[in-house]
Amino acid sequence: MTLKVAVQMDPIASINPLGDSTFALMLEAQARGHELVYYTPDSLGLRDNKVSANVAPVEVFDRPRGEHFALGAFARRDLADYDVVLMRQDPPFDMNYITLTHVLERIHPGTLVVNPPAAVRNAPEKILVTEFPELMPPTLVTRDRDLIYAFRKEHGNIIVKPLYGNGGAGVFFIQEGDHNLASLLELFDQNYREPYMIQRYLPDVRKGDKRIILVDGEPVAGLNRIPAEGEARSNMHVGGRPELSPLSERELEICRAIGPALKERGMIFVGIDVIGGYLTEINVTSPTGIREIKRFGGPDIAVLIWDAIERKRAA
Repeated sequence: MTLKVAVQMDPIASINPLGDSTFALMLEAQARGHELVYYTPDSLGLRDNKVSANVAPVEVFDRPRGEHFALGAFARRDLADYDVVLMRQDPPFDMNYITLTHVLERIHPGTLVVNPPAAVRNAPEKILVTEFPELMPPTLVTRDRDLIYAFRKEHGNIIVKPLYGNGGAGVFFIQEGDHNLASLLELFDQNYREPYMIQRYLPDVRKGDKRIILVDGEPVAGLNRIPAEGEARSNMHVGGRPELSPLSERELEICRAIGPALKERGMIFVGIDVIGGYLTEINVTSPTGIREIKRFGGPDIAVLIWDAIERKRAA
């Protein structure tokens, strides 16, 4: 099967090819002989109910940054002429992101968009997870100060984070007795129109925040990310130390509980976050971690993802 594949992503020159999951997917697509083109989201256009983008043929190379790609000439093309669109731009999940899902919805499923735009729009990571309260730590979504203060009084140490943030940005650890909560909420009030997410702090985060990858609803590997000394966040770009980690029975239980819902929504590539046996996020917009998993001796998840994509296109 040879597919025409368009990749919607952030500027390719800016990515780190050593750790970028989109780049891994492009390498695998190229290895299978699929035709690859690249474009950035700002080139999308919608006219007469047709979706187009300014695309360029792209060749990718598993080399250091600056040597990792070559582009042909850009030209405007109808995206309905492609078999697959990978929607891989990074959040923030804002009105621009939501608008892009509405635009791409015009071509899906005739053109298979991965992950499906309507499903992504209706399932932002910190909202979708709340459908599974029995798997989560105590969690509150609100802007209401009284509710936040009562939650903090009940649970002591808490995590406060923007509802539509990403990459660990804006995540704060507020300890019991810390007098900065009021100031932090004032700052959030000035910068965010949405509610915030408040969760009970999980001390087990010092042992790691595990990213588990699910492909078409099935768990395939886990990458534990251990926070750096003096850091509450475990994200790798802020110093989290990754290590391949087998899935515990509790983690498999979580995957069995959420897998059918992900598959029903058509989510092919999903990364969930688990701390101390609690589900904290379900990442569906632009999941990461597959290059690190392969580098540490785990499966080549790009292969599994393309197997799933090809199955859907052949169905």
